[in-house]
Amino acid sequence: MAEVKKKEILLTLNDTQKTAQICKALSSETRLDILKCLTENSMTISELAEHFLLPMSSMCLHVKTLKEAGLISVIPKPGPRSPQKLCGIKASTVTLNLFADQNTKMTKQPFYFYMPIGLYSNCKVSPPCGIASASSYLSFEDSPLGFYSPERAKASLLWFTKGFLDYQFPNNSLLQKEHCKIEFSFEICAEAPGYNNNWPSDITVELNHKPVAVFYIAGDYGGRKGIYNPDWWSSSNSQFGEYKKLLITDQGCYVNGKKTSDETIESLKLKEDDFFYFTLKVDENSEHVGGLNLFGKHFGDYAQDIIMKVEYE
Repeated sequence: MAEVKKKEILLTLNDTQKTAQICKALSSETRLDILKCLTENSMTISELAEHFLLPMSSMCLHVKTLKEAGLISVIPKPGPRSPQKLCGIKASTVTLNLFADQNTKMTKQPFYFYMPIGLYSNCKVSPPCGIASASSYLSFEDSPLGFYSPERAKASLLWFTKGFLDYQFPNNSLLQKEHCKIEFSFEICAEAPGYNNNWPSDITVELNHKPVAVFYIAGDYGGRKGIYNPDWWSSSNSQFGEYKKLLITDQGCYVNGKKTSDETIESLKLKEDDFFYFTLKVDENSEHVGGLNLFGKHFGDYAQDIIMKVEYE
């Protein structure tokens, strides 16, 4: 039988109840001797009581304390007359980090959330339109029906002339610290018949259905194969897009470093409820109604879907 990997226990002052419980279990010389004995061999409670010349009642209390602290395991062992309880070591190390809270504050890592482009919660699109996975079209071309199919979860490229896509992003990562900034990144271009490098489109980004940016896309790009496009995808179609980064801070919203709105995390109410809406939209009333192509990780020049990055300050 393969050896079961023992767990490593890390104690901090953030969870004083757990730390106190384990420290209490380790505060007895008898319990430390029991742990030392169990590192050599698993033993039943009665064998431990006999070994340490202790009453069964006392040994049961010691075993209970060690088990509740997560230091040992206790499992039934069938016996000829009555079942026995077999004790074994569960942990390999116990470490107490007194400065874990300060280290976390100084080095808290960014949080990333990856949203597949087909997992929008709502949409309304107008043809010409389409949706494709890494291996095939997911619906008849120029039919919006595929946008409502469960197969859309596999989408790695989708396109339409006008309309919108609503995505719901969980906001639990925004609640971990008072101050943070959010960045969305994605690859996008306009939508023309085939492709056309001179086909402008104005694309709107909304958060909780408030416009925070309108950026200009020069065309539906082709003429060379997208780096990650599958082999079956025709060279006469859209090939790659522009890489866009939308940043939301306490001072406003920015697209690729250029300020687009005074809306903030607070004014957009991104920390309320359990989620917020991220919307990509081609408005029929905009100056350039040139559609959009949204690239997933198996198409275009960037191997990603929509990424939300949360940085803590």
